[in-house]
Formats: sequence, structure tokens, C-alpha cells
Amino acid sequence: MPHASPGKALRLAVAQETPLQMPGAINANHALLAKQAGFRAIYLSGGGVAAGSLGLPDLGISTLDDVATDVRRITDVCDLPLLVDVDTGFGPSAFNVARTTRTLIKLGAAGMHIEDQVGAKRCGHRPNKEIVSRDEMVDRIKAAVDARTDPDFVIMARTDALAVEGLEAALERAVACVEAGADMIFPEAMTELGMYGKFVDAVKVPVLANITEFGSTPLFTVEQLASVGVSIALYPLSAFRAANKAAANVYGALRRDGTQRTVIDTMQTRAELYESIGYHAFEQRLDAVFGRQGKA
Repeated sequence: MPHASPGKALRLAVAQETPLQMPGAINANHALLAKQAGFRAIYLSGGGVAAGSLGLPDLGISTLDDVATDVRRITDVCDLPLLVDVDTGFGPSAFNVARTTRTLIKLGAAGMHIEDQVGAKRCGHRPNKEIVSRDEMVDRIKAAVDARTDPDFVIMARTDALAVEGLEAALERAVACVEAGADMIFPEAMTELGMYGKFVDAVKVPVLANITEFGSTPLFTVEQLASVGVSIALYPLSAFRAANKAAANVYGALRRDGTQRTVIDTMQTRAELYESIGYHAFEQRLDAVFGRQGKA
């Protein structure tokens, strides 16, 4: 029996878990950790690619190739459906958006979200954002929908309009994106729980809540989000922030103390790492293959 496509798997997870908890995975190793923790879908953040893979801010600097590299590494080892942040589509034309869409499908992603900021974008929780016209955003959605080669691949529209034009304008944009073919909606940087309920009522498709730390949105619980009909609870950089803090603590201890002894109990053990990445299974396959073949 053929496996479901990644897009179909994501849609099924959204239907079966309400809201679907979706953690960010900054790399392939974190994707495996998320799967082992029991999550049913994972996320690749554009800001995470910029900061984690490039050491740069989330200001529209990353390219499609940068994101594609991280997508491929994740989907090569983890079969959880992966939702990918593609910023504004990686180029000014419909052909850029189409190329981005087809590339992610080829690489095994389950879906993508594309936003309505200008090309020189900013983090969604920073001030002074600028957005394109509603018509231009609708064209981005149409280009993505037209380009997809798998009808189950999820096209999600993100709107940053709340901070720029207000709630009613953001709702109108979301409705227009759904009419253009968007499968799901991502209203960015909501400041009140009830705002999500307004989007749910207006668009009649699954709505994602970005529960990122240190931003504009309160850290709502899954119970709170479920009460207003949110379908996906996103935690884009939670593990990444924790890993960065842990790494900084280890570097500081090494430099200060001349040894890692004081922080050894904060580390993942060798055995835990080997278990997570399936090290022993790989080693056993090597032994089996070369044990049978012997030396050439």
C-alpha cells in the first residue's frame, strides 16, 4: 500500500490533533528529537535558517538554496510532515514563487507558508514592517497553487497586516487568500486570544497560531487555543533558543574553568545521541555487509 504524501500526512495530523502542536526543528538532529518526543509534524523557520545555518538576522537575506539545503537534510532522515517558511517566496515574480513551490515538493516537504511582507522583510514580531498590496499577496498564493504538482501539498498564507493596517484589514486579506486557493491561514503577531477566533470564523480553513517566545503574542496554552478554534500551535524556535543558551553556558564554563566537569550533567550523553540517530543500527548494517563479503 503506497505511503501518503507528506502533504496528506500533514492534513491528516491537523484533522486528528486539535490543535496540532508543531515544534520547530533547526536541523535534522532536532527533527529526530521532535519525532522521538511524540510530535506528529515539524517546522522549519526562515528566521531559524538565517540565524542557525547562516548566523545572520531574519531580514530577507536567506535564499531558496539556503532553505532547500536544510529541508533536504531534514526530510532525508525524518518522515514527519515538514511545514516550511518561505518568507515572501524568494523572488519578486510569480515564477520565483512557482519555483520555490516545486522545489519544496521535490524535496519532500509537506507544505509551506508565504507572507505578505515586502521583499526586504523583517521578523514578524519586529516593528516597522511593510506589506505588499492585497492583490500582490493574492497573486503570490495563486502562483503557488498553480505550481504545485501534488494537490495535497499545503499552501498556507501568512499575513503580517495586523501591525500595519489593523485587524479588519488582516481578516480581509486572509479571506482573499483563501479565495485564491490557500489551504490554511497564519495570522502573524496576534496580541489577543480572541483575534484567532475572528480568523477562524472568517476563513473557514485551519488557522495557525505562532506561539513564539519574546514576541508580541502571549504564550497561550493548547487549551486556550482550542477554545477559539485554532488548528495548529506553532513553536518555531523554542528548542533552538534553549540549545543556544545551553551552548553559551558550556562555552563560558570551558573558558572560565578550563574543564567541562561543571556542566557535564547538562549534556546529552554519548549513549543518548547514539540512540537518537540510530548509530548502532548503522554500525550493525556495516558489520553485516562487510562480514558477508569479506576483504576484496
